[in-house]
Amino acid sequence: MIQISDKTREITAFDVSLPKRAEDAHKGRFGRVLIVAGSVGYTGAPAFAARAAARGGAGLVFLGVPRDIYEIEAVKNDEAMVFPLPGSVPGAVSCLLPRLSKCDAALVGPGLGLSPWALEVTYAILENSTVPVIVDADGITAVSRHIDLLDKLSCPVILTPHEGEFARLSDGLSRLDRTGAAREFAVKHGVTLVLKGRRTVTAQPDGECFINTTGNPGMATGGSGDVLAGMILAFLGQKIPGAVWKAVYLHGAAGDLCAEKYGQYAMTPTDMTDFLKFVLR
Repeated sequence: MIQISDKTREITAFDVSLPKRAEDAHKGRFGRVLIVAGSVGYTGAPAFAARAAARGGAGLVFLGVPRDIYEIEAVKNDEAMVFPLPGSVPGAVSCLLPRLSKCDAALVGPGLGLSPWALEVTYAILENSTVPVIVDADGITAVSRHIDLLDKLSCPVILTPHEGEFARLSDGLSRLDRTGAAREFAVKHGVTLVLKGRRTVTAQPDGECFINTTGNPGMATGGSGDVLAGMILAFLGQKIPGAVWKAVYLHGAAGDLCAEKYGQYAMTPTDMTDFLKFVLR
Protein backbone atom coordinates (compact mmCIF):
# COMPACT_ATOMS: atom_id res chain seq x y z
CA MET A 1 0.00 0.00 0.00
CA ILE A 2 1.01 3.61 -0.47
CA GLN A 3 1.26 5.45 2.84
CA ILE A 4 -0.44 8.85 2.56
CA SER A 5 -0.31 9.79 6.24
CA ASP A 6 0.01 8.12 9.62
CA LYS A 7 -3.34 6.30 9.41
CA THR A 8 -4.26 6.67 5.74
CA ARG A 9 -3.17 4.32 2.99
CA GLU A 10 -3.92 4.03 -0.70
CA ILE A 11 -4.84 0.58 -2.01
CA THR A 12 -2.95 -0.90 -4.95
CA ALA A 13 -3.53 -4.09 -6.94
CA PHE A 14 -0.68 -5.80 -5.06
CA ASP A 15 -2.64 -5.50 -1.80
CA VAL A 16 -5.76 -7.32 -2.93
CA SER A 17 -5.00 -11.02 -2.66
CA LEU A 18 -7.63 -13.60 -1.71
CA PRO A 19 -7.02 -16.80 0.27
CA LYS A 20 -6.46 -19.99 -1.68
CA ARG A 21 -9.26 -22.49 -1.17
CA ALA A 22 -8.50 -25.91 0.28
CA GLU A 23 -8.91 -28.87 -2.05
CA ASP A 24 -11.39 -30.54 0.33
CA ALA A 25 -13.48 -27.37 0.83
CA HIS A 26 -17.29 -27.43 0.89
CA LYS A 27 -19.95 -24.69 0.79
CA GLY A 28 -20.26 -24.59 4.57
CA ARG A 29 -16.72 -23.25 4.83
CA PHE A 30 -17.40 -20.17 2.74
CA GLY A 31 -20.04 -18.44 4.74
CA ARG A 32 -23.78 -18.41 5.14
CA VAL A 33 -25.02 -14.88 4.46
CA LEU A 34 -28.40 -13.22 4.85
CA ILE A 35 -29.83 -10.34 2.80
CA VAL A 36 -32.99 -8.46 3.81
CA ALA A 37 -34.00 -6.16 0.99
CA GLY A 38 -36.56 -5.08 -1.58
CA SER A 39 -40.06 -3.64 -1.75
CA VAL A 40 -42.74 -3.05 -4.36
CA GLY A 41 -41.13 -1.06 -7.18
CA TYR A 42 -37.62 -1.89 -5.97
CA THR A 43 -37.07 -5.49 -7.00
CA GLY A 44 -33.71 -4.95 -8.69
CA ALA A 45 -31.75 -4.07 -5.55
CA PRO A 46 -32.09 -7.42 -3.75
CA ALA A 47 -31.30 -9.31 -6.95
CA PHE A 48 -28.14 -7.26 -7.61
CA ALA A 49 -26.93 -7.77 -4.03
CA ALA A 50 -27.66 -11.51 -4.03
CA ARG A 51 -25.96 -12.12 -7.38
CA ALA A 52 -22.87 -10.21 -6.25
CA ALA A 53 -22.75 -12.18 -3.01
CA ALA A 54 -22.90 -15.43 -4.95
CA ARG A 55 -20.30 -14.21 -7.46
CA GLY A 56 -18.11 -13.11 -4.56
CA GLY A 57 -17.85 -16.68 -3.37
CA ALA A 58 -20.36 -16.93 -0.52
CA GLY A 59 -21.20 -20.54 0.25
CA LEU A 60 -24.91 -19.99 0.87
CA VAL A 61 -26.95 -16.85 0.18
CA PHE A 62 -30.32 -16.39 1.87
CA LEU A 63 -32.56 -13.57 0.62
CA GLY A 64 -35.54 -12.42 2.69
CA VAL A 65 -37.99 -10.15 0.86
CA PRO A 66 -41.49 -8.79 1.59
CA ARG A 67 -44.18 -11.29 0.66
CA ASP A 68 -45.53 -8.90 -2.02
CA ILE A 69 -42.41 -9.33 -4.15
CA TYR A 70 -41.49 -12.90 -3.27
CA GLU A 71 -42.58 -14.43 -6.57
CA ILE A 72 -40.65 -11.81 -8.56
CA GLU A 73 -37.47 -12.39 -6.58
CA ALA A 74 -37.83 -16.16 -6.74
CA VAL A 75 -37.77 -15.89 -10.54
CA LYS A 76 -34.91 -13.38 -10.59
CA ASN A 77 -32.61 -15.36 -8.30
CA ASP A 78 -31.22 -18.77 -9.12
CA GLU A 79 -28.20 -18.84 -6.81
CA ALA A 80 -29.87 -17.33 -3.72
CA MET A 81 -32.44 -19.07 -1.51
CA VAL A 82 -35.32 -16.63 -1.48
CA PHE A 83 -37.96 -16.65 1.26
CA PRO A 84 -40.99 -14.40 1.93
CA LEU A 85 -41.29 -12.21 5.01
CA PRO A 86 -44.65 -11.79 6.78
CA GLY A 87 -46.31 -8.38 6.63
CA SER A 88 -46.32 -7.89 10.39
CA VAL A 89 -43.18 -6.77 12.21
CA PRO A 90 -43.34 -9.55 14.84
CA GLY A 91 -43.89 -12.13 12.12
CA ALA A 92 -41.01 -10.87 10.00
CA VAL A 93 -38.65 -10.69 12.97
CA SER A 94 -39.62 -14.20 14.10
CA CYS A 95 -38.86 -15.41 10.59
CA LEU A 96 -35.52 -13.64 10.33
CA LEU A 97 -33.82 -14.09 13.68
CA PRO A 98 -33.44 -17.91 13.57
CA ARG A 99 -31.82 -17.59 10.13
CA LEU A 100 -29.64 -14.70 11.28
CA SER A 101 -28.35 -16.77 14.21
CA LYS A 102 -27.01 -19.37 11.76
CA CYS A 103 -25.33 -16.90 9.39
CA ASP A 104 -21.83 -15.43 9.29
CA ALA A 105 -22.82 -11.95 8.03
CA ALA A 106 -25.93 -10.01 7.05
CA LEU A 107 -26.96 -7.16 4.78
CA VAL A 108 -30.03 -5.00 5.32
CA GLY A 109 -31.47 -2.09 3.38
CA PRO A 110 -31.20 -2.25 -0.42
CA GLY A 111 -34.59 -1.23 -1.83
CA LEU A 112 -36.26 -1.98 1.49
CA GLY A 113 -38.12 1.30 1.70
CA LEU A 114 -38.87 3.45 4.73
CA SER A 115 -42.21 2.08 5.88
CA PRO A 116 -42.67 1.50 9.64
CA TRP A 117 -42.26 -2.21 8.86
CA ALA A 118 -38.92 -1.65 7.12
CA LEU A 119 -37.61 0.58 9.90
CA GLU A 120 -38.50 -1.83 12.69
CA VAL A 121 -37.11 -4.84 10.84
CA THR A 122 -33.83 -2.98 10.28
CA TYR A 123 -33.56 -2.07 13.96
CA ALA A 124 -34.39 -5.63 15.04
CA ILE A 125 -31.62 -7.10 12.89
CA LEU A 126 -29.06 -4.66 14.27
CA GLU A 127 -30.14 -5.14 17.87
CA ASN A 128 -30.12 -8.94 17.72
CA SER A 129 -27.17 -9.74 15.49
CA THR A 130 -23.89 -11.12 16.79
CA VAL A 131 -22.30 -11.22 13.32
CA PRO A 132 -21.26 -8.33 11.04
CA VAL A 133 -24.17 -6.39 9.55
CA ILE A 134 -23.81 -4.25 6.43
CA VAL A 135 -26.29 -1.37 6.39
CA ASP A 136 -26.92 0.03 2.92
CA ALA A 137 -29.35 2.36 1.13
CA ASP A 138 -32.68 2.62 2.99
CA GLY A 139 -31.07 0.92 5.98
CA ILE A 140 -28.73 3.91 6.28
CA THR A 141 -31.67 6.32 6.31
CA ALA A 142 -33.27 4.18 9.02
CA VAL A 143 -30.10 4.42 11.12
CA SER A 144 -29.85 8.18 10.56
CA ARG A 145 -33.23 8.50 12.30
CA HIS A 146 -31.96 6.53 15.32
CA ILE A 147 -28.24 7.29 15.34
CA ASP A 148 -27.85 6.55 19.04
CA LEU A 149 -28.54 2.91 18.19
CA LEU A 150 -25.02 2.56 16.78
CA ASP A 151 -23.51 3.17 20.21
CA LYS A 152 -25.49 0.32 21.81
CA LEU A 153 -24.82 -2.54 19.41
CA SER A 154 -22.66 -5.58 20.07
CA CYS A 155 -22.24 -6.63 16.42
CA PRO A 156 -19.73 -5.16 13.95
CA VAL A 157 -21.52 -2.66 11.69
CA ILE A 158 -20.48 -1.60 8.19
CA LEU A 159 -22.23 1.47 6.78
CA THR A 160 -21.98 2.16 3.03
CA PRO A 161 -23.34 5.68 2.36
CA HIS A 162 -22.91 7.89 -0.66
CA GLU A 163 -22.28 11.53 0.17
CA GLY A 164 -25.97 12.48 0.42
CA GLU A 165 -26.65 9.64 2.85
CA PHE A 166 -23.53 10.49 4.82
CA ALA A 167 -24.70 14.07 5.22
CA ARG A 168 -27.85 12.76 6.92
CA LEU A 169 -25.84 10.42 9.11
CA SER A 170 -23.05 12.72 10.16
CA ASP A 171 -24.77 15.94 11.19
CA GLY A 172 -22.22 18.27 9.62
CA LEU A 173 -19.13 16.09 9.46
CA SER A 174 -19.49 16.03 5.68
CA ARG A 175 -18.26 19.64 5.64
CA LEU A 176 -14.81 18.33 6.53
CA ASP A 177 -12.52 16.60 4.03
CA ARG A 178 -13.89 13.20 3.02
CA THR A 179 -11.22 11.15 4.73
CA GLY A 180 -11.29 13.17 7.93
CA ALA A 181 -15.08 13.08 8.11
CA ALA A 182 -15.24 9.33 7.48
CA ARG A 183 -12.55 8.65 10.07
CA GLU A 184 -14.18 10.83 12.73
CA PHE A 185 -17.57 9.16 12.26
CA ALA A 186 -16.11 5.63 12.28
CA VAL A 187 -14.13 6.24 15.46
CA LYS A 188 -16.97 8.05 17.23
CA HIS A 189 -19.52 5.30 16.62
CA GLY A 190 -17.23 2.26 16.48
CA VAL A 191 -18.26 1.26 12.97
CA THR A 192 -16.65 0.70 9.58
CA LEU A 193 -17.72 3.43 7.17
CA VAL A 194 -17.48 3.10 3.40
CA LEU A 195 -17.92 6.63 2.03
CA LYS A 196 -18.65 5.97 -1.62
CA GLY A 197 -17.70 8.17 -4.54
CA ARG A 198 -14.50 9.05 -6.34
CA ARG A 199 -11.65 7.52 -4.32
CA THR A 200 -14.01 5.74 -1.93
CA VAL A 201 -12.85 5.91 1.69
CA THR A 202 -13.06 2.88 3.96
CA ALA A 203 -12.67 4.11 7.54
CA GLN A 204 -12.28 1.60 10.36
CA PRO A 205 -13.20 1.97 14.05
CA ASP A 206 -9.51 2.31 14.96
CA GLY A 207 -9.12 5.31 12.65
CA GLU A 208 -7.30 3.47 9.84
CA CYS A 209 -8.47 4.67 6.42
CA PHE A 210 -8.04 2.97 3.04
CA ILE A 211 -8.39 5.03 -0.13
CA ASN A 212 -9.61 3.24 -3.22
CA THR A 213 -7.92 3.73 -6.59
CA THR A 214 -10.34 1.92 -8.92
CA GLY A 215 -13.70 2.86 -10.42
CA ASN A 216 -15.04 5.40 -12.91
CA PRO A 217 -18.08 7.65 -13.54
CA GLY A 218 -19.85 4.89 -15.47
CA MET A 219 -20.53 3.26 -12.11
CA ALA A 220 -22.69 6.19 -11.05
CA THR A 221 -25.93 4.37 -11.73
CA GLY A 222 -28.68 2.79 -9.66
CA GLY A 223 -27.73 -0.71 -8.56
CA SER A 224 -23.97 -0.24 -8.45
CA GLY A 225 -24.04 0.19 -4.68
CA ASP A 226 -26.14 -2.96 -4.29
CA VAL A 227 -23.45 -4.91 -6.12
CA LEU A 228 -20.80 -3.51 -3.77
CA ALA A 229 -22.87 -4.37 -0.70
CA GLY A 230 -23.25 -7.94 -1.93
CA MET A 231 -19.52 -8.26 -2.49
CA ILE A 232 -18.70 -6.95 0.97
CA LEU A 233 -21.21 -9.41 2.40
CA ALA A 234 -19.60 -12.34 0.59
CA PHE A 235 -16.11 -11.43 1.76
CA LEU A 236 -17.22 -10.89 5.36
CA GLY A 237 -19.05 -14.20 5.33
CA GLN A 238 -15.84 -15.91 4.22
CA LYS A 239 -13.88 -14.02 6.90
CA ILE A 240 -11.41 -12.72 4.33
CA PRO A 241 -8.85 -10.39 5.94
CA GLY A 242 -9.44 -6.80 4.79
CA ALA A 243 -12.83 -7.90 3.46
CA VAL A 244 -14.38 -4.44 3.17
CA TRP A 245 -11.64 -2.49 1.42
CA LYS A 246 -10.76 -5.45 -0.80
CA ALA A 247 -14.39 -5.66 -1.95
CA VAL A 248 -14.37 -1.92 -2.65
CA TYR A 249 -11.24 -2.23 -4.77
CA LEU A 250 -12.46 -5.24 -6.76
CA HIS A 251 -15.89 -3.69 -7.31
CA GLY A 252 -14.17 -0.68 -8.86
CA ALA A 253 -11.87 -2.91 -10.90
CA ALA A 254 -14.90 -4.73 -12.35
CA GLY A 255 -16.37 -1.34 -13.22
CA ASP A 256 -13.17 -0.36 -14.97
CA LEU A 257 -13.28 -3.52 -17.11
CA CYS A 258 -16.90 -2.72 -17.97
CA ALA A 259 -15.99 0.79 -19.05
CA GLU A 260 -13.15 -0.53 -21.15
CA LYS A 261 -15.44 -2.91 -23.02
CA TYR A 262 -18.76 -1.04 -23.19
CA GLY A 263 -17.92 2.59 -22.42
CA GLN A 264 -19.08 4.53 -19.39
CA TYR A 265 -22.50 5.41 -20.81
CA ALA A 266 -23.67 1.87 -21.60
CA MET A 267 -22.42 -0.18 -18.63
CA THR A 268 -24.91 -1.57 -16.11
CA PRO A 269 -24.76 -3.17 -12.64
CA THR A 270 -25.42 -6.53 -14.29
CA ASP A 271 -22.30 -6.00 -16.39
CA MET A 272 -20.29 -5.15 -13.28
CA THR A 273 -21.40 -8.35 -11.59
CA ASP A 274 -20.50 -10.37 -14.67
CA PHE A 275 -17.03 -8.84 -14.78
CA LEU A 276 -16.35 -9.82 -11.17
CA LYS A 277 -15.43 -13.29 -12.42
CA PHE A 278 -12.49 -11.79 -14.29
CA VAL A 279 -11.15 -9.59 -11.49
CA LEU A 280 -11.60 -12.37 -8.90
CA ARG A 281 -9.73 -14.80 -11.15
